[in-house]
Amino acid sequence: MPLKIFCRVLGLFLCSNALIVCFASHSIRTVIVTTLACSLLLQLAYFVSVLFLIWRSGCDSRAGQRAEHFGRCKEVGYQGPDYDEVRNESSEVPQLVPMGGIPLLR
Repeated sequence: MPLKIFCRVLGLFLCSNALIVCFASHSIRTVIVTTLACSLLLQLAYFVSVLFLIWRSGCDSRAGQRAEHFGRCKEVGYQGPDYDEVRNESSEVPQLVPMGGIPLLR
């Protein structure tokens, strides 16, 4: 989202909040306090969402590293403990073997 649109939406939200509180309470002090509280709440939500995105990207990169490691194991010729069982079964049925090396269909 472009910064210009973000600032407009943020300003619209805070102004509408201030107007609603002003009509409900008729107190400038309450308007200021609730507007500041809403802006702090929005900043907290933004901070938490950034932390979540950082955490999720870390999980994605770890999953990518595991997949890369699994690809290297196949290149080297690593054979898991169930390699013979999967190889000796019928070739008509496709075998589903996830990254862990445990066959799903038997």
